[in-house]
Amino acid sequence: MLAPGTSLGPYRILAPLGAGGMGEVYRAHDTRLGRDVAVKVLSPHLAATPEVRARFEREARTISQLNHAHICTLYDIGHQDGTDYLVMELLDGETLAHRLEKGALPVADVLALGAQIADALARAHHAGVVHRDLKPGNVMLTKSGAKLMDFGLARAAGLAAAPGVMTESPTVSRPLTAEGTIVGTFQYMAPEQLEGKEADPRTDLWALGCVLYEMATGQRAFEGASQASLISSIMKDEPRPMGALEPDPASPGAPPPALDRIVRECLAKDPEERIQSAHDVRLQLEWIREADSRADVPCGYPSEASRASRRPSRERLAWIASLSVVTLGMLVAVLLLLRSGAGPETIYASLVAPAGGEFSSSYANPLPLAVSPDGAQIVFCARKGEGPDVLWVRSLDSPDARPLPGTENAHGPFFSPDGRSIGFFAEAKLKRVDIAGGSAITLADARDPRGGTWGRDGMILYATTGEGPIFRVAADGGRAAEVTALDTTLGESTHRYPVFLPDGRHFLYLARRGGTGAGEEAAIYAADLGSPDRTLVVGVASNVVYAAGHLLYAREGSLVAQPFDTGRLATTGPTVPLVEDLQWDERFSRGVFAASRNGVLAFMTGKARTRTQLLWLDRSGRRLERVGEAADYTYGGTPAISPDGGRAAMGILNPERGNSGIWIVDLATGRRRKLTVDDADHPGCAWSHDGRRVVVDQGAAGQQPVPLVLRTVDGPGVDTVTMRAGWLWPRSASPDGRFILFDVNPGITSDILAAPVSGKGPPIPVAAGPAYELTGQFSRDGRLVAYTSDESGRDEVYVVSFPVPGGKWQVSQDGGSEPRWSRDGRELFYVDRENWISSVGVVASPSGFETGAVRQLFQLHTAGGDWRYDVSPDGSRFLVTVPQEEKASPTVSLMTNWPALLRKK
Repeated sequence: MLAPGTSLGPYRILAPLGAGGMGEVYRAHDTRLGRDVAVKVLSPHLAATPEVRARFEREARTISQLNHAHICTLYDIGHQDGTDYLVMELLDGETLAHRLEKGALPVADVLALGAQIADALARAHHAGVVHRDLKPGNVMLTKSGAKLMDFGLARAAGLAAAPGVMTESPTVSRPLTAEGTIVGTFQYMAPEQLEGKEADPRTDLWALGCVLYEMATGQRAFEGASQASLISSIMKDEPRPMGALEPDPASPGAPPPALDRIVRECLAKDPEERIQSAHDVRLQLEWIREADSRADVPCGYPSEASRASRRPSRERLAWIASLSVVTLGMLVAVLLLLRSGAGPETIYASLVAPAGGEFSSSYANPLPLAVSPDGAQIVFCARKGEGPDVLWVRSLDSPDARPLPGTENAHGPFFSPDGRSIGFFAEAKLKRVDIAGGSAITLADARDPRGGTWGRDGMILYATTGEGPIFRVAADGGRAAEVTALDTTLGESTHRYPVFLPDGRHFLYLARRGGTGAGEEAAIYAADLGSPDRTLVVGVASNVVYAAGHLLYAREGSLVAQPFDTGRLATTGPTVPLVEDLQWDERFSRGVFAASRNGVLAFMTGKARTRTQLLWLDRSGRRLERVGEAADYTYGGTPAISPDGGRAAMGILNPERGNSGIWIVDLATGRRRKLTVDDADHPGCAWSHDGRRVVVDQGAAGQQPVPLVLRTVDGPGVDTVTMRAGWLWPRSASPDGRFILFDVNPGITSDILAAPVSGKGPPIPVAAGPAYELTGQFSRDGRLVAYTSDESGRDEVYVVSFPVPGGKWQVSQDGGSEPRWSRDGRELFYVDRENWISSVGVVASPSGFETGAVRQLFQLHTAGGDWRYDVSPDGSRFLVTVPQEEKASPTVSLMTNWPALLRKK
């Protein structure tokens, strides 16, 4: 027990507040900021080992970034004289557990507080944090509403339920969570937790269901006279229906059936059958609150204002709200309303990803969804397991989505005007496919596209790469032609995200500087297919959609609507926010949203998943160990293992500036340090032959010509290698130290050249021609170069002799990219069209080059790009970057008749 006046760092202890499974809590004063805080002093056994302490500190830092109105803020973490402590927001109120001692809550309070708790969980899940111990004792009721406490810290501290003890707080069982370890509080634990499986966001949803049940009824969802009987009840029994329980005399009435339905969706034994996101639970609770007249009774705890429009019939909305828990029922209601032209209702729904799969987010797949013009269908990108992204189409009156054959590795879908076909991008091509079936048809090249749109006269507009103008091509294929011209006086280097207006001649697009970042000098313009003139519409860096007389675009992280006159090509009123926390990728100025002509809006919320984990895999794809902390590793140019196998050079994104720097990672310890210290963009790199230096593109934004330099890793000194106009990307160093392979202008075109390290003499063309060639790699003896080329119409792996031109051999036969040689020169690895890391035996001799049988080793899905793995010197392990674990899967939300919301604001 700490005495008043004791100081822990800048925090002076004032008085004890209580104690729990993690330690003692005190009221303290922050002498630096002049505010009172809560200080939790951790029990000594929680930091018994350095590994536990390090893990606790890592997760505490993550949790401290959860800035949300209904999450208790974690301010600081410290250590002094053997005492570990947390500093948190000081809350004035009572715990939900204490309030429940008085009985059930009024239904209005259940709905309001439940929506707040669900919203807090949704925010945490989007950030990759799972609570794991949600219970009434970890919810504080304050004047500003519910506040969730102890987010994710139970697992970080290695807490587990002690045998034979069922308490409000978990107690210590073993220092780290392991397979078979139970973490949490039994009364609110999901079946998978009781089986010792790893918790994920759906585990929190089970606990939320238990809490909602107890709030509404005053009774626990599962009871047992002993620990064994309680576990048996959770695993086998169903809670009694809320309506069948004896009503609490102090309660204003029985819970509505729709609330009982939501709770049961949360309490499905199988996590796959459970409602899949806290965001969906929040929406359902808000709908029920609007449906029930009891929601007009003051709650006692303020909640967020509901965005859904009130319906004239309470029973009708309650029925829809209940039905909408099942996505099919919700979508059928949506479609019927659209077809019948029913009144000004705004309805919210969420799509469920295909069984066993997940939706693709913006980072993994640009612009991953589209809505048909009549609002009856939605197409989205999703994948199963480690396989490629595929287009799925779903009618809103159908229970199932179906994949479209021939759309592997697809992204950026958009509908034809009649809704019967879909344009999309895949394998560096613009393609189209009919929804009814048939093969996908290639229309044009599009190596690194930035959006497309289909006009009613059979013309498609698209941006073929991150640099350059908008192109057009007939929907049946043919010659592509430019339709916009860059205004270099304004600093423009890219036009992107075109969208046709209703007349089929005018279109909108975004103009900005290229590269990554916030989009300097950005603006949305309107143009005419038959004229070089254009009209400035709004100065914002975002993709844009025109629907229901409004422009929809992203501004400061929110989706906004603004009235737009298509005749004058001008906005006619102020912006109105529609969706907060829109999934937004600032690097490319794109938000994830799509809309139909008649008021159906689809969108994703939350931060796009950019953080990835460096990981070792064996040759079967089995995960061996993590390397260091997760980071915003860039999707291209990483990782690259040093010749001795001890370090890796990695590109890491700077989110504030939108550019990348090169870092050196110690593969034994995971520690990393930054190699490049300027503000230029350095997404790619390559090691020198001796491992003492790293080759980087040293050019600043807009600098021409761009120098390649060798930067010393363990000391000062930078040596210029060569200079070449254009965008350079270093790939590989020759074993004799004489040459550096690099890609030049990897945009609309790309060639591979070898630059003399001495800087004397011009670069040597290795693979240069009309095809798109990149990712060159020197063989062990330096006499061969493996690379990727689309000369056959799709990416394949080839090998050519070097430095003297001569032999050329095609290695992959059904699609391949990203070649890597084994260090012994006996294998060549590459990635096939289905994301399999494949190996082919090779034999090189002075007279030729031969390959053996291809073996598929394992599938690996990453965020894309043209480099996602490297091979250890002995060929036994693969270093990869994978999405950070425990990230909540992205969800797709739907809103019908969104213009009705504008009339209320």
